[in-house]
Amino acid sequence: MKSSVLEIVGLTIPCHSVNTLIVGSGAASLNAALRLFESGQEDIVIATESWGAGTSNNAGSDKQTYYKQSLFGQEADSPRRMAEDLFSGGSMHGDIALCEAQNSAMAFFNLVGLGVPFPHDRFGGYVGYKTDHDPLGRGTSAGPLTSHLMFEAMAGEVKKKGIQIFENHEIIALLTSKIGEKKHVIGAVALDKAGIASGRLGLVVFNAVNVVLGTGGPGGIYRTSVYPESQLGSFGLALSIGAVGQNLTESQFGLASIKFRWNLSGTYQQVIPRYVSTDLDGSDEQEFLNEYFPDMGTLATAIFLKGYQWPFDPRKVRDYGSSLIDVLVYQETVVKGRRVFLDYTANPTGGRRLADFSLDDLEDEAYTYLEKSKALFGTPIERLKAMNLPAVDLYKEHDIDLEKESLEIAVCAQHNNGGLRGNIWWESNIKHLFPVGEVNGSHGVYRPGGSALNAGQVGSLRAALFITKQYAASPPDEDEFTAAVSDQIKNILEFIKKITCSLSEDDTFLHSTRKDIQDRMSSFGAHIRDPKQIEKARNKAWSLYVRLQKEMKVSSLQKLPEAFKNLDLCLTHAVYLEAISEYFKKGGKSRGSFLVLDQNGQKPCEKLGEEWRFSLNEEESFVEKKILEVRLDENGELSKDWVDIRPIPREESWFENIWKDYLADNFFET
Repeated sequence: MKSSVLEIVGLTIPCHSVNTLIVGSGAASLNAALRLFESGQEDIVIATESWGAGTSNNAGSDKQTYYKQSLFGQEADSPRRMAEDLFSGGSMHGDIALCEAQNSAMAFFNLVGLGVPFPHDRFGGYVGYKTDHDPLGRGTSAGPLTSHLMFEAMAGEVKKKGIQIFENHEIIALLTSKIGEKKHVIGAVALDKAGIASGRLGLVVFNAVNVVLGTGGPGGIYRTSVYPESQLGSFGLALSIGAVGQNLTESQFGLASIKFRWNLSGTYQQVIPRYVSTDLDGSDEQEFLNEYFPDMGTLATAIFLKGYQWPFDPRKVRDYGSSLIDVLVYQETVVKGRRVFLDYTANPTGGRRLADFSLDDLEDEAYTYLEKSKALFGTPIERLKAMNLPAVDLYKEHDIDLEKESLEIAVCAQHNNGGLRGNIWWESNIKHLFPVGEVNGSHGVYRPGGSALNAGQVGSLRAALFITKQYAASPPDEDEFTAAVSDQIKNILEFIKKITCSLSEDDTFLHSTRKDIQDRMSSFGAHIRDPKQIEKARNKAWSLYVRLQKEMKVSSLQKLPEAFKNLDLCLTHAVYLEAISEYFKKGGKSRGSFLVLDQNGQKPCEKLGEEWRFSLNEEESFVEKKILEVRLDENGELSKDWVDIRPIPREESWFENIWKDYLADNFFET
C-alpha cells in the first residue's frame, strides 16, 4: 500500500493506493483477504465501519448450520447432485449453483484447517444432519456460534499476517470510471470516524484496482429483525453506481427472540415449548395456537417441525403445517397488538378445546427424533438441556434464564436471498467490483439452511483467485487517479457542505428517517405482502429519498455517518419495493418466505378470517421461469429486466484437456 494526499477544492485528503480494497469484516471479507494474501497478492487492505460488528460475528441459532457436500456415511453425494439441489430451489442460475457445490469441500476444509471445530467421528468422518430445504443431511455445525467461530479463526489469521485494517472507516461512495463501454470501480471514499470525532472532516480516499464488497445483508431496512443491531448493510453503495440487483423480492423470515436477537430454529422448537400470548402489560395469558389446531398431537408436531422447517414458507401453512404458526404469531403481535412468548418451563396445555400435551400423541417423525435424541421425557427446558445445553447457556450469557423466564418472540427478517448480481467469479456487472457474502444475490428462492455460509466462503475464494490471476496490476499513479475521480469527490464535498452549511439544532428528520424506512419495509416488504398497498409504499419510499437529498441537515460533523447511511438504506428500500411491485405486476403470488394476500385464494385454515386468503405460484408461471434484475441507469431511472435462468452446465471432463487449460490459466472465461 502506498499513502499520499489528494488536493481537491483546497482540501488535503489522505489517499491510500492498493491493488484490492476489501470492504467489511465478516467471514466472506476475511476469507477474501486471506485467500488473496496466501496467493501472493499482499497489496490489500480491509476497511470496516466497525471491526466484527456484522452478522458473521454476532448471529446464530440453536446449532448454526454450515451447508456443504456430504462427507460422511454411505449415502451417495456429489458436486453435481448438490448443485441440482441448490438449483431446484428456484431462481438460481445453474452455473452459480455448480460453483457453490464444486468448491464446497475446499471451502469447508479450509475452515477446518483454520481451527473451526466442526465435529467428526474417530475415523475422521464429518457427520451431517438435515436442515430446511435439504434432501440429504448435508448440514454441519460447530454449535450455536458457528459463524462467530469462523470469524474468530479468520480474524486471528488476518492479524497474524499483518494485513492492514482501517477500522472505523465507513465507506460512503464507490468511485468509478468508464473504460470503453464498461463501467469500472476504481476506488472508494470513506469517513474516518476517529477523524470526525477529533473535529476534522475525516474524508479518506482509496485508489484501488479492485473492490471486494462484503458488507452483508440490508438489516437496517427492517424494524422487526433478527439481524444484529450493528448490521445495517450497504447495498445502496453498489446500486447507486449501476450495479445490477437480482431476486430482491426474496428475503427470509422466521421466528426469533427480540430482547436478545437470536434465531429460534432447530432444538429451540424441537423440544416443543409452550406458545403464549399476553396483553402489552403481560396480563390475559392465552395459549393462542389451541384455537386453530384440531388436536394436540397435530399442534405439537407442527411446533417440532418448526425446528428444521424454520424459515416461514407459505407452502407449509395449509393443512396445519409448521408455518401456520408464523401466521398466527404475526396475527397476535401485529394485527391484535399483543405480545407472544415461548415458555420452556412447562409443556403445552390444551385448555378448553384440546387435550394436554403428551409425547405419545406426537406424529412419527417428531417422536422418533426425540427418541433417538434420548429426550422422550420431562418439560421443554429439560429436553433442551439434554439435547443442546449450549443453546440454554447462550441465553444465560445474555441474562435470560430459560429455566425461569419466558422468551418474547416475533416473526423477523433474517436473511436476504437476493442481492447484487455476480458472475461465476463473483464479479458484478461493474468491472472489478466483487460482491461476496450476503450482499451477493447468488441464492435462490428456497435455499437450504446454512448454504449462505458456504456461498460466502466459495464466492470469496473464487473472487480472490480471479483477482490474483487476472487483476493483479498496480493502481494508477496519483495524478491519473485524481483526474478520474476529482468530479465525483467534489460532488460528495458539495453534498457535505449543503447538509452542514448551517448546522441544524434539530435532528428530528435525521433520526426519524431510519424508523420511517424500517416501518415501511416491515409493513409492506416482509413476510406478509399485500399487492393493494405496494404502490403507495413504493411512492413514499422514493419521495423520502428525494427529501433526504434536498432537506437533510445534521447538527454536527459526527452525524455525517448517520446521514450517509440513511441515504444508502433509503435507496435500498425504495429499490426493494420497486422489485416487489414489479413481481406483482407479472402475476407473482406467494413463494419463498412471503405470503401474498389474494382474495381469490384459499384460507390458511378454517378459523382464520377471509382477509388471510392466499395463492401459491403455479410451477410454470412467468415469475418461476425468470429472474428479475434491476439497475439504476446514469439518469437515476430504474430498469427492470426478467432474464432466463441459466441451466447447470455440463462441462468437458477429459483430464488431459482440463490439465492443459489449467497450466495455461485458461479457465477464466466469465
